[in-house]
Amino acid sequence: MAFGKRIKFFRNRKDMKQKELGELLGFLGKTSDVRVAQYETEARTPKADLVKEMAQIFGVSPRAINVPNIDSYLGLMHTLFALEDMYGIKIGEIDGELCLRLDREHREYQHLFEPFHTWQQIAAKLESGEISQEEYDNWRYNYPELDTSEIRAKVPSLELSDELIKALKKENQ
Repeated sequence: MAFGKRIKFFRNRKDMKQKELGELLGFLGKTSDVRVAQYETEARTPKADLVKEMAQIFGVSPRAINVPNIDSYLGLMHTLFALEDMYGIKIGEIDGELCLRLDREHREYQHLFEPFHTWQQIAAKLESGEISQEEYDNWRYNYPELDTSEIRAKVPSLELSDELIKALKKENQ
């Protein structure tokens, strides 16, 4: 999640208006809500000291606001926390193993179930030896282009679409 969305997320979590946050950050008058709106839309990037101030106001770590660097364990953890907020991905335990799962009650569950299920099926093929690591990596690194699960609707070509429209118009005359 981009930093602008994180700022908005934490601001809304505190039931704050943009103007209120702006004033707490020291922006006066009409600039208070404008400045916060610029950060939320990412027209401007807040400096590190301002991110720290926001984090204090929200009662969170500055890492929770910044776009995490997944090349570090801390960055990875904050990425996972953001995924929990945005998509309802939860941590759990099954048979003594830690696992990530989709929360059925989360508003994004329906959008994520099919792609996650497809991913699980492809990973199972790798585990069973049906496909090679190279084929699995090719699928992952070219997703969704090489995905043949037909989750997404197939869109007809422009030429076919034009021909169908012509035929329908002709039929209705």
